[in-house]
Amino acid sequence: MSRQADLVDALKNISTEGQNPDTLDIDLLDSLGVLKKINTEDKKVAVIVGQLLAEIAQGVDLIVDAFASGGRLIYIGAGTSGRLGVLDSVECPPTFSVSSGQVIGILAGGAGAMYKAVEGAEDNKQLAIDDLQAINLSSKDVLVGIAASGRTPYVLSAMAYAKEQGAKVIGISCSANPIYAQHSDVDICAVVGAEVLTGSTRMKSGTAQKLILNMLSTASMIRSGKSYKNLMIDVNASNEKLYARAVRIVMQATECDFNTAEQALAQADNQTKLASLMVLTGLDVNQAEAALLTNKGFLRKAVEQQGC
Repeated sequence: MSRQADLVDALKNISTEGQNPDTLDIDLLDSLGVLKKINTEDKKVAVIVGQLLAEIAQGVDLIVDAFASGGRLIYIGAGTSGRLGVLDSVECPPTFSVSSGQVIGILAGGAGAMYKAVEGAEDNKQLAIDDLQAINLSSKDVLVGIAASGRTPYVLSAMAYAKEQGAKVIGISCSANPIYAQHSDVDICAVVGAEVLTGSTRMKSGTAQKLILNMLSTASMIRSGKSYKNLMIDVNASNEKLYARAVRIVMQATECDFNTAEQALAQADNQTKLASLMVLTGLDVNQAEAALLTNKGFLRKAVEQQGC
């Protein structure tokens, strides 16, 4: 049997490649009918992800520990899976004021693959190792391998290499695969079933992956002191909209007026958390910085320490 024939045979055992019996007539429907079918399938995704919260929490704990020891969160994948990882990584710096090197997204085929598929990249095992070596993957890091099928050679190779280096590995997939699970310290497998269009894993599988990635990064940041109550207290005021959001966050966190929030932000070099602590406690910039450092960046703890 040829390699292609072997692959065709293997696809039979991948749940995301199955033919959905509920959408066999989708090509006969009008626009509203097509959308109803898609929406019905989409509704199933959040429920399935909800059944995996224990596993996702284990992943969050690994990431929090890595951040605390100077490690990084690294996403790696091919195609839609890889693009979702890149998307999550690039949104972390403006949202949480972390460096661009703390959360990294690696896509098979490089940056150009964000816009145009790079043929053969997802099958290249050595490329995955080269990509991880290029960022100096270490035992302090957490690698998240993302592959809807749970069989992508590029991703499996990256996960195996990461384990060899002593890094922790989280696997996100949408089709159960014992080999994928063996490569993972935490296996998060969201079996969403056959897609509306057979094999189009940018749909339910992509939605499930996006939900899980949102949870991993957001929960890890919250548990690392990047929020106060439910406010993005470390937002980076790098443009007009984000500056306005920073002013509003200081106002919400401290119940102060607009002018007080602007003055505090100016004194704090637009650092939302620092400005909020100054308003809440009356500390000056240097005192507030020291209080945050003592409390490892947790604003609530710093406020409580001042008896406020």
